[in-house]
Amino acid sequence: MRGDDAICGQFLKYIDLEKRVRRKHPLRAIRVIVNATLKSLSGEGTTASISSCGCVSGQSLRISRKTGAAASPDIRNRAQAMKISALLTSIIAIGVVGCSVMPTAGPTASEIFDQATAGGGGHFEIVNVDNRIVEVLRAEPAASLPTDLKRGKPPPLRIAIGDTVSVTIYESTAGGLFGTAPAETAPGAAATRTRSSTIPEQVVALDGAISVPYAGRVPAAGHTPLEVQQTIEKRLAERAIEPQVIVTVAKSVSNAVTVSGENMSGARVPLSLGGETLLDIIAAAGGAKAPPHETLVRLSRGGVITTIPMGTLVAASAENIYAWPGDVITLLRVPQTFSVFGATLNNTQLPFGAERINLAQAIAKAGGLQDVRADPAGVFLFRFEPPPVASAVKAPAFATAPDGRAAILYHLDLQQADGYFLAERFPVKEDDLIYVANMPTVQLQKFFTLVATISGTVIGAAAVITQSTASSSSAIGAAVLTKSTAP
Repeated sequence: MRGDDAICGQFLKYIDLEKRVRRKHPLRAIRVIVNATLKSLSGEGTTASISSCGCVSGQSLRISRKTGAAASPDIRNRAQAMKISALLTSIIAIGVVGCSVMPTAGPTASEIFDQATAGGGGHFEIVNVDNRIVEVLRAEPAASLPTDLKRGKPPPLRIAIGDTVSVTIYESTAGGLFGTAPAETAPGAAATRTRSSTIPEQVVALDGAISVPYAGRVPAAGHTPLEVQQTIEKRLAERAIEPQVIVTVAKSVSNAVTVSGENMSGARVPLSLGGETLLDIIAAAGGAKAPPHETLVRLSRGGVITTIPMGTLVAASAENIYAWPGDVITLLRVPQTFSVFGATLNNTQLPFGAERINLAQAIAKAGGLQDVRADPAGVFLFRFEPPPVASAVKAPAFATAPDGRAAILYHLDLQQADGYFLAERFPVKEDDLIYVANMPTVQLQKFFTLVATISGTVIGAAAVITQSTASSSSAIGAAVLTKSTAP
């Protein structure tokens, strides 16, 4: 608040308000009014004016010693003191406002429109919400798995290295390579004979083969159990008696799906010949612990990683695809959230609490609009939209996000009754930012509150000074009177 106007903007790093305060700001009109008021009071020995930087001029409060000496005895009534205190209050209040910026929660609706692409050269576009815009956004397709992953059931299961295989060989009559001859029994007892033999379970070795007596090393890795069975039968055809072979996979390492995630111990779920869907695998592993609308399913297959909400798998059967051998499924708990700023009861980040919500529900979650601050005609939703959506809402696709999405600012007027119907249909997405602007009069109200606070203090101080001056004058007068009447 100190310094000469000539060095405004330099001394003590003053803010040059001619550049800082916009052209249509109410402070400019206030400055004109106050300057005219100060000019009208200049005949009373005080001259003052507000400089271009918003500060009280360094020469504005010059009261000559002569004027001061003459004025001091004249300040004997309360009306004169009030007039001077009102002048000082105006100067102090404008000085405070001129040398600082009033606090605010954000831009007003008019300031946002001024900063938009069309008017202020910003990097976002304002789209006024109407029925067409709502229908375009509601028609936007939900998240879906890539087409190349939707290939139906997996191919027949094949044996892999590390799998545990069991082989059973049957012959048509007893006494062959894998059967036993009738055993000698007591007279009258039935003869016992066997015509099959089960080879102990064995793990497919690194060479991809298993050992079968009289058949040697039989290739198994990469083949189906039926193909391994036929190979063994051909090799034993010249040795065994009409051999029949059954090959079973007791434990498969490769024909399984790995499931992991939050609040899960993790599991390897083997696949059956009939095939299991993603939801089947998740259920076999113990199921998701979080609500479906807060759970994401991440599928890794063949080097491709994709993520889809659990709710979509439940609601759309086309997305609940079959699991393939080697798939890795990860369950992630990621609550969907949105943020609210401005003239609402609560400025915070809030969870959806459901699979989807609309704009009316989102504002209600934040406590609604503040009656003394909010501008119902200035409700905005900030969102980055992909180029197809930006084109559909007829907004220039200014790619301002790293992934090429466009910054779109949706504007909704809740001062109109139909705005509430639009808000009930307008879909809110994850990471949306909702902003409710203040009424233009809020800043002016803050200014007058500040002035009232300062004026109350100054007027109180002036009253004390006036009372003290009056007491001193009375004492002096009494002393003079006493002296003049003394003998």
